[in-house]
Amino acid sequence: MNKSIDRGLSNDSSVRSFRLDESDDEQTLPPNASETRVLLSNEDPIPRYMTASPIPTAHPYDSAPKDFWSLLRMRAKYYLPILQWLPQYTFQLFVGDFVAAMTLSCLLIPQGLSYATALCKLDAIHGLTGIAFPAITYAIFGMSRQMSVGPEAPLALLIGSSIAQQQHLHSTDIDPLAWACLMTLFVGLFTLLLGIFRLGFLDSLMSRALLRGFITGVALVVMVQQSIILLGLVDRSKDWGVTEASSSIERIVFLIQNIRYAHPLSSCVSAISVGILLTMRVIKAKMASRRWIQLFPEVLLVAIASIVLTEYFDWEKDGLDILGDATEASGIPLPSIPAFPQNKHMKDMLVTAAMIAVIGFVESVAIAKQYSSRHNYTVSPNRELVALGVANVVSGLCQGIPAYGSISRSKINDKAGARTQMAGLLAGVIALLAIVFLLPFFYYMPKAVLSSIIFVAVLFLLAELPEDLHFIFKIGAWRDLGLLLVTFLATMIISLEFGTLIAVTLSLLLTIKETSYPRISIMGRVKGTNNKFKPIHDDPDEIEHLEDVLIVRVEEPLFFANTGQLKDRLRRLEQFGDMSIHPSETPRLSDSSYIIFDVGSMPYIDASAVQILLEIVTAYHARNVAVYFVKVRGRSRKLFETSGLIKLVGENHLYRKVSDAIEAVEKDRVQRYGILVQ
Repeated sequence: MNKSIDRGLSNDSSVRSFRLDESDDEQTLPPNASETRVLLSNEDPIPRYMTASPIPTAHPYDSAPKDFWSLLRMRAKYYLPILQWLPQYTFQLFVGDFVAAMTLSCLLIPQGLSYATALCKLDAIHGLTGIAFPAITYAIFGMSRQMSVGPEAPLALLIGSSIAQQQHLHSTDIDPLAWACLMTLFVGLFTLLLGIFRLGFLDSLMSRALLRGFITGVALVVMVQQSIILLGLVDRSKDWGVTEASSSIERIVFLIQNIRYAHPLSSCVSAISVGILLTMRVIKAKMASRRWIQLFPEVLLVAIASIVLTEYFDWEKDGLDILGDATEASGIPLPSIPAFPQNKHMKDMLVTAAMIAVIGFVESVAIAKQYSSRHNYTVSPNRELVALGVANVVSGLCQGIPAYGSISRSKINDKAGARTQMAGLLAGVIALLAIVFLLPFFYYMPKAVLSSIIFVAVLFLLAELPEDLHFIFKIGAWRDLGLLLVTFLATMIISLEFGTLIAVTLSLLLTIKETSYPRISIMGRVKGTNNKFKPIHDDPDEIEHLEDVLIVRVEEPLFFANTGQLKDRLRRLEQFGDMSIHPSETPRLSDSSYIIFDVGSMPYIDASAVQILLEIVTAYHARNVAVYFVKVRGRSRKLFETSGLIKLVGENHLYRKVSDAIEAVEKDRVQRYGILVQ
């Protein structure tokens, strides 16, 4: 089509030629390309899409309030989403949200009891406060309508592991409840600060491979830990010296050597509970379209049945461990600031709290984005951070444990009919009612059943591992496989805290590494043309290098973080034409006398990067290399002028198109060598 356009235009002497190639994005229309002529004449060769458009201009409507109170109301609705959806709430929405809240509570309450008692080693009430206050608070500040906020097994295990480590190292210096509440408070503060400073973009900080390796490691750690309770080997493990601070390897060795001493009744109750829960999970997965199946409360029914049977048959006297006094509570806790430990313990607490905050918000923002996309509404990662931060601050003040989004619970919430944040708010209210009225009824709850609930929950954390591994092997992503294995092994072999630290640290290092290298590419001429230029790596067989000329395209903004390696990368590109070639090899290209920088894809540049460019241009001039810049625009041009870079390069070395710069180079070569070498 381009050839036909050129032929049509060449018949008119008043028409300036123009080209449709990738490197020349600013096209000039010939003077005869008026809208009227194009619309009325069939002979005009100008394509319809290159003429002035008859579509009317859109004028954005400025609806911003002019007075202070109107502006305040608008901002309040933005930062407190409940003010936006509650006035428009209807009874029809309430029915769906109420059903979802009841369904969710049937899972949330047993899970909260399990995570608090079995993972954090706290009283049962703290699992329920970790449900109630964060759920209610998130409903006020949060934007996701389907995400279920509450305690999560990996995060609860981090709390419990931190408490165990401190008790192991410092004996009785630590109050477990104060430590857990204070850590939850700091988790909330860290998350809140991330939102206030608009660091929501960090939700993509941790790669899928690192997160999968960590979650897989945590799942296996929890399964091994809970297996001791499932088999009724708790007392025997204490005699063997297995404590909460012991590694997973030590627990596995203990289980192998002592499994023959498993308590029969505990093992039987555990096997039946796990079997029922697993069977229902599989049935729900295979019958996803049957809504009544999805709403079946198997967790609650297993819990109720085990309580009734334990009390009726007096299984406690037969050696079955129950919650017992852990269900005692004096009502809903009032907000209070937890007691601070000694200064020597604060560092460990803050580090663990920061890791919990990062892992919690990464998964939560991913869930919020998933359901907002599915139901066609928007969420802001920064506002989600604020909502989750406030929720955890409130949880810490009210003796709760950390609460973030859960994939499995959010899926249940969505399928049960949740359409607004009211579902989460009602679930929180139900948890408060459970604290007041239902908690004493959990006295005969077998610990083996609570561990069964945890065991099945973390077992399904492994569900996506085969799919991820298959994809990694399919595309040959060996680096991702290495990251997954490193995080998994660190979590399993050393400790949960070390695995978390490895995952976060590797994510930061990889992010820094990727951003520290500027994206630049060498452009060449398409074979058989004189004015088409494309990156050589796109098609090395069809795009050729230019003798004595190096065309460098900058493909991203230049700033202090990615210009440190710019000089070295440019030198390697000059010598080899490709960054994939090892620098120990013999240079494949001769030194260039001309270098053209195409900065059309560089939207901005900061002061540090401009200073680096000044040094680069000065170095090229010292080697008698002529430097040209193409497509210098907007903010970049202003900074080029004020820094003196344009003066150094010369106004006559700035061009609008690569082809114009090549034409200037050809003229200079004629002047230098007396003949244009083709």
